[in-house]
Amino acid sequence: MNNRPIGVFDSGLGGLTAVKELKKMLPNEDIVYFGDTGRVPYGTRSRETIIKYAFQDIKFLLRHQAKLIIAACGTVSSVANEEIKERFNLPYTGVVSPTAFAACKATRNKKVGVLGTAATINSHSYKKQIEVFDCEIEVIEQPCPLFVPFVENGIVSKDETLVRLIVERYLAQLKSFGVDTVVLGCTHYPLLKDAIADFLGSSVTLIDSGKETAVYAAKLLKEKDLLSSKQQPGEQMFFVSDTPEGFTTMAGLFLGESMEKYVRQINVDVLYGYNAVKTD
Repeated sequence: MNNRPIGVFDSGLGGLTAVKELKKMLPNEDIVYFGDTGRVPYGTRSRETIIKYAFQDIKFLLRHQAKLIIAACGTVSSVANEEIKERFNLPYTGVVSPTAFAACKATRNKKVGVLGTAATINSHSYKKQIEVFDCEIEVIEQPCPLFVPFVENGIVSKDETLVRLIVERYLAQLKSFGVDTVVLGCTHYPLLKDAIADFLGSSVTLIDSGKETAVYAAKLLKEKDLLSSKQQPGEQMFFVSDTPEGFTTMAGLFLGESMEKYVRQINVDVLYGYNAVKTD
């Protein structure tokens, strides 16, 4: 048993998809979340920059005594996964392996689509992992560079004309290819799930990377005897590297509760030295 918090990080608010599932599955666990909103998106950055940012994010979470680190970011998991494992000697998971495994279980016709940031798609991380699990599966990949800015700005409704247009633009090839399973390879993308499902149709299974990663993280904590022994509901702390107002509003809507007292801003220039400012 271990009552230290779970540490979760992402380039913005997409990683809240993992937090939401963690709260359902492990209600007594404390969670520390860092959203690097001052430097979002990671998906357009160089490999070197992504690794540097990931290391900084993890070191920040370790200052809060995190017992498990979750890179709830498809870009980091795709580009910096091995470097993180080599650098940090602690329980860790990214999103790629749990999500790829779920996609392999879900597909019936062995045609799987992968949506991701440019960096994620260029790394072919999901494709490679899916083929490790099942070499007979055909994988078609599609970068979706505008999805993250849409989500970060709250433009997610399937009734929005812009959303419908960009979803059709990105997903037309996957639909014509006949995929029956689509990996939402960035934790921001489940916030566009309704629009994506509306375009692809009910016969296509969408794999939520945040949810699948949370399922795997819970299993990992149990295997390593790191589950909390607390009986009361866990507490959450949320940190961002830019002004918290937009994040606070979106996080509140997504998690279904007021977040005004829980989100703090840190100065991204001093990620190696803690400097937090309360918002209340």
